[in-house]
This record gives sequence, C-alpha cells and structure tokens, in this order.
Amino acid sequence: MTRIHFVYPILLMLVFASCTTADINKVLQGVGGQGPLTQQEVAQGLKEALIQGISKGADQASKQDGFFGNELIRILLPEDARRVENTLRQIGLGSEVDRALLAINRGAERAAQEAKPIFINAIRQMTIQDAFNILKGEQDAATQFLRRTTERQLIELFQPRIQESLNEVGATRFYGDIANTYNNLPLTNRKIDPDLNAYVTERAIDGLFKLVASEEQNIRQNPLERTTALMRRVFAAQD
Repeated sequence: MTRIHFVYPILLMLVFASCTTADINKVLQGVGGQGPLTQQEVAQGLKEALIQGISKGADQASKQDGFFGNELIRILLPEDARRVENTLRQIGLGSEVDRALLAINRGAERAAQEAKPIFINAIRQMTIQDAFNILKGEQDAATQFLRRTTERQLIELFQPRIQESLNEVGATRFYGDIANTYNNLPLTNRKIDPDLNAYVTERAIDGLFKLVASEEQNIRQNPLERTTALMRRVFAAQD
C-alpha cells in the first residue's frame, strides 16, 4: 500500500487549506444549486475526514514493517551508536546491530496503535474556529494543530508503552548487550547509552507526524477522489 493511499481519505478536506477567504465563503454560500453549507457542516466534514485518515494512518504504522519498511519513518540506531557502528561491526557485532535495529522498529510499530484514540479525541474537540484556521492556514496546518494538541499526551502514553514493546520484542536486551559490550572495550572513550526508551518514544512520535505531514502535502497537490456527498459539495467550490 502506498503512502498516498494510507492516509489520503484524511486529507481530502485539507486541499481546502490553500483556499482564500473568498473561496471558503463560496462554499458556505453553496454551489450547484444545492443550498448553502453551514460552518458546522464544513467543520464536521473536516473532522470526519481527519478521523478516518488518522485511523488508517495509525493502523498502517502499527502493522509489521509499518516503521521498519518505510524509509520516511524508519528508526535508526541512536546517534551515539551510529557514530561507532562500523566499530561494532568490525568486532563481530554486526548481526546483533541488525537485530537490535529491527527490534527497535518493531517496538514502535506495536505502540503506534495507541496514538489513534488521542488523535481522535483532539479532532473531536476541534472548534469551528480551529477548523477554519486549518482551512486557511499553512500547508501543514492540520499537522501543526495535531502536534500542538496531542504531543504531550502522546509522550506520556508512549513512554511506558514503548518500554513494554521494546521488552516484548527483545530490543532492550539486544541493544543493551551491544552497548555494554562496546562500553567494556579497553580504550573506549565514547560510551553508548543503553537506555532506548526516551529515544524511541521521540522517534516514534516524530514518525507519526511525518506521515500526517507528508500526506497533507500530497493531498493538497492531488485531490484524488471525493468519497462523500459533503466532500463533493465542498470541493466543487474550487473546481
């Protein structure tokens, strides 16, 4: 499944964000003789599209290889380990490095589904003014809104869930073994921090927002299809 397909229903409404105030007024006044759309209807249409897309996005990220198989969001080794990765491979730890890298991404995939209810709750609490700010905002206005309103909750939720997931897939043990082996080498000046939790939590959350931002940009350029009568009415204003 391509990236466009996995969050696109979302962000069908977000093409609207490049509209001028006059364009939005045109929508509210109605097109095609179908009568005017209310502000509440436009805001509700945006909420429904966002919820549908966010749900598909979280589902896709939480599948096997949702992180590991996607170059946009694949989680690399922590920076201190990347700096000495060649050394680790030269001392015979190459397979352990690869195994830890896969396990780290598996941990993020297991935790990704937990983001869905937080995103959906933020979208449902979106006001009419929030919706119109998104419609008239920057190219990543929806992503900015979600990050601003959900990031703190996501961090609080993800940290224990990431730790649990890393333990379940063996990432904590695999990476800890690598770090401890390297740190015990004689004449080793740089040390590797064996604690993965904060790092993977941050990268996993960044990955989710990258998916949203990427699809938001794509959908602004590629409307694709209008899946509901409300979307068709709204989009008709800018055709």
